[in-house]
Amino acid sequence: MKEVRLLAKKAKMSDVAKLAGVGTMTVSRVLNGSAPVNEATKTRVYQAIKKLNYQPNPIARSLRQAKSNSIGIIVPNFYDPFFSTCAHAISLVAKQHQYSVSVSTSDEDANIEFTEANLMVLNHVEGLAVIPAAIGKSCFDRPEFHSTHIVTLDRPIRGHRFNSVLVENQQGAIEAVKHLIDHGHKRICCLGLSDKLYTIRARHEGYKKAMLQFNLTPDQYFGAVTEEATRILIQKAMSGRKKPTAFFVSNNFVMRHALHAFSKLNIRIPDDVALIGFDDLEMADIFVPAITVVRQPSHELGRVAAELLFARLEHKEVSLSGQQIVMPVDLVIRQSCGCNRRDIAKPRAIHKNSASFS
Repeated sequence: MKEVRLLAKKAKMSDVAKLAGVGTMTVSRVLNGSAPVNEATKTRVYQAIKKLNYQPNPIARSLRQAKSNSIGIIVPNFYDPFFSTCAHAISLVAKQHQYSVSVSTSDEDANIEFTEANLMVLNHVEGLAVIPAAIGKSCFDRPEFHSTHIVTLDRPIRGHRFNSVLVENQQGAIEAVKHLIDHGHKRICCLGLSDKLYTIRARHEGYKKAMLQFNLTPDQYFGAVTEEATRILIQKAMSGRKKPTAFFVSNNFVMRHALHAFSKLNIRIPDDVALIGFDDLEMADIFVPAITVVRQPSHELGRVAAELLFARLEHKEVSLSGQQIVMPVDLVIRQSCGCNRRDIAKPRAIHKNSASFS
């Protein structure tokens, strides 16, 4: 009876998908030949098409196959200047290529990321530039995205078909910690958000490597997600028998919390503790004392990711699939680390097997 009802009206692609036991995107790929589909699945789809006498709408089909001249951008949030700067850089490159952009946020949730990305694909974006969500399994290896060009930045996605643009997170952290060690610090505490984040893990690994290289004991704290949580972590670190004399803070989000906490706890920088952060937060150079940081090339990160995406879209570089570009970072030495200089030193480039795309 179910099949009879379907035959009584003009069949839709969703009817074919239901009868074949697949998704509508799979039916679309079979019809358009836009991505590989295994033979058994193809057979089921064709059998369903024949049984339902499905006739694709030629106008809608031509619209789907036409260039939309649009790309999608998905970042975790807009309130972190790093993410918004990356998104802005991508949009500038898109304008140069006369493409429009759709921009959305994932709130670090892979389920939200899937919903937003799927909506963009259904609206026929030709490619996606994504800073992947931290929480949950990535959605981009799902069939819905097999025919979509995807480039990730800041965080990689496993899989040979994804291009990614990253920075030297680990090496940047190593250089920052070594700078503190050069100042004579042996008890250096590391503050971070969550070890689930790729970037935070890499930076904490760099911190740990530098400490162990000099036979020093790592002292790492995760969970600095709010100002109050960060204050409690700092209090815990400072209440130990061997108080830290320096802190390495692994991103600008935590740095904001840490600066508030140090102020409330009457801990003076750099008199009581030295301080280096990863990310050049706003006003770091006019804060008193000016904050020493590992600076990421956020604008360049977005630009390079966008150029990689358009190289794929324009079929200029077939070999780019699965390419990973790692960009250098700079150690910007100011005053919070204990360097007694009023002027801002020239940034020192940090790179290890890095590459550029121009």
